[in-house]
Amino acid sequence: MDLLPHNTLVLTVYIFAFLTGLPSNLLAMYTFLLKVRQKPTPIDILLLNLTISDIILLLFLPFKMVEAASGMSWLLPDFLCPLTGFCYYSSIYISTLFLTGVSVERYLGVAYPIKYKLNRRPSYAVVASVFFWLLACSHCSIVYIVQYRVVGVNQTDSTPSNISKCYEKFSPSQLQILLPVRLEICVCLFCLPFLITLFCYVNLIRILSSLPNIQTRRKQRAVGLAVATLLNFAICFAPYNISHIVGFIQNDSPPWRVYALLLSTLNASLDPAIFYFSSTAIQQTFAKCFANVGRKIQAFMPRCYWLCLTCCETEGDNTTGIDKSSISNMRELTIERTGMRR
Repeated sequence: MDLLPHNTLVLTVYIFAFLTGLPSNLLAMYTFLLKVRQKPTPIDILLLNLTISDIILLLFLPFKMVEAASGMSWLLPDFLCPLTGFCYYSSIYISTLFLTGVSVERYLGVAYPIKYKLNRRPSYAVVASVFFWLLACSHCSIVYIVQYRVVGVNQTDSTPSNISKCYEKFSPSQLQILLPVRLEICVCLFCLPFLITLFCYVNLIRILSSLPNIQTRRKQRAVGLAVATLLNFAICFAPYNISHIVGFIQNDSPPWRVYALLLSTLNASLDPAIFYFSSTAIQQTFAKCFANVGRKIQAFMPRCYWLCLTCCETEGDNTTGIDKSSISNMRELTIERTGMRR
């Protein structure tokens, strides 16, 4: 099946988000699990839940890849359509809620350091996490309601021209239910969290800037965290939620909504940047990971160089322009350097 440019773009974004987001989020989840098991703190609990929500989105992304590769037609079993949509959209809004929770935690720790330290309890973060999951999942259950509101919405004819669509084409009765709920989701799960996050980070930076004894590195981390989070809201979440407002006004789903949703998908790849500014443990883990990769590359390169020298020596048997003694000396030097590294 020849893919249209639209389908190719969708598939490319899905593949990019999957390949970049899954390894970094798995590494982050491993780090936060270790920290929570050793000494749980509210920020680590919130970030762990944020990582889990991103991983859930990424694990269901292959189903969306199949859909894009099939020309945006749903060829998978019918029950996977609402399940994929429910997990996909729930993960997006769970991310907004937990990003807001992280901003509130950071703000309270700076604005009210003594009072917050005395009342800091991991159990509060657990309660907040359960509330966030229930709030997002209950709203996104509209996927199941709309999917089964009208009989035969996602059914296919025996004719090949009628191809089933998954949560894309809606009847008028479905839109009467869906559009107001989307508007309410936009207000409750995006606008309010964004305003709270904006308030927390603007005041966080203002307070840190007025304190002369705060380390420059800590100020830079706070600014980096604020900028990364607000850009995440503005780039990944804002266009998709604006489509809810436009759809409610126009009484239809805007055709560009799918492109806005692609930006929300990229959130799973951008969240590790927020983890990096939020946790020194993540910084250390990423640094160790990159250092190990660098050492393996350095150990692999001398072997490649030795193989190249061997190939040159083999070719030198049939040519007269190559000095075999020089190649032998270069090989011995390479082996010696490799042994010194070990």
